[in-house]
Amino acid sequence: MLKGICRFVVVVAVCACAVSAQAVIIDTVPVGNPGNAPDTRYETPGYGSVSYTYNIGKYEVTTEQYCEFLNAVAATDTYGLYSESMDAPVSSNGCNIKRAGSSGNYTYTVGDGSPTDVVNWADRPVNYVSWGDAARFANWMRNGQPAGPQGLSTTEDGSYFLNGATSDAALQGVTRKANATWVIPSEDEWYKAAYHKNDGVTGNYWDFPMGSSAVPNNGNPGGDTGNSANFYDGDYTIGSPYWRTAAGYFGNSQSPYGTFDQGGNVWEWNEAVIGPYRGFRGASFVYSADAMRAAYRDYYYPTYEGAGGGFRVSEVPEPGTLVVLALAGLGMLRRR
Repeated sequence: MLKGICRFVVVVAVCACAVSAQAVIIDTVPVGNPGNAPDTRYETPGYGSVSYTYNIGKYEVTTEQYCEFLNAVAATDTYGLYSESMDAPVSSNGCNIKRAGSSGNYTYTVGDGSPTDVVNWADRPVNYVSWGDAARFANWMRNGQPAGPQGLSTTEDGSYFLNGATSDAALQGVTRKANATWVIPSEDEWYKAAYHKNDGVTGNYWDFPMGSSAVPNNGNPGGDTGNSANFYDGDYTIGSPYWRTAAGYFGNSQSPYGTFDQGGNVWEWNEAVIGPYRGFRGASFVYSADAMRAAYRDYYYPTYEGAGGGFRVSEVPEPGTLVVLALAGLGMLRRR
């Protein structure tokens, strides 16, 4: 606990001076068993088959991490990476990122910038982020977290070529580039990390992303039973003003690959294009347990920003790495 408090105090200084001086560290877990079979229980060809090993965020992207991103690239917020609803934690369940100053000199803080407020808000998932916001965050990670205006070297190119795309139609046409590294998970990547039993290249999947097919509880009352998540079950897991639990709050309820909160807390964007929409998976703190099921596939317009909407990111191997790994698997590489 003391270590976490010290880390948050550092963030106060970073956010207050509007300098992205501390790198955003995304904790990831490896998702192996490349070439696993898809889950065909609900439809064909099903979801969850991934041909390569990749890393996925252990937690959802947090308020602290997104605040760092804003301070790096949103002094002038050209493409609307900040939503004013973020600064309304009670009335609209926002994540309490505050913006000060005027365009060209915007700065961002978590809460009021005091150590107590930062600790209370920083490690909860960011919300009110669109699919386009998530893609720009992934580009920023891909580009090494540079500071500067929103452009091709910061947010508009990298894992995705956005170049000013802000409309639903324009964001529908954005695809993952061949040299992508940090990305919004594909639907298969997200689904595998959440539901696959991590038992080899099988097609074995759980119904819920806590390594269980039994309906979970929301931890209120009773706490973390090993099959718990933040969702609405006649009452809320936690109420006003936070609503969203901190990263790793249900420490006994991880997926078989070691991710947290792929069920509940906030909906998470994926890359799927579903008609005029982008994919959402996992449910949020205002939905029931049914929305966390593997069978439940949701979607929203890619410009949508809501209280229950957030994201996590994946780190995927570049194509050259995939070729090397494939050759190694076939025994075609020799040591010299």
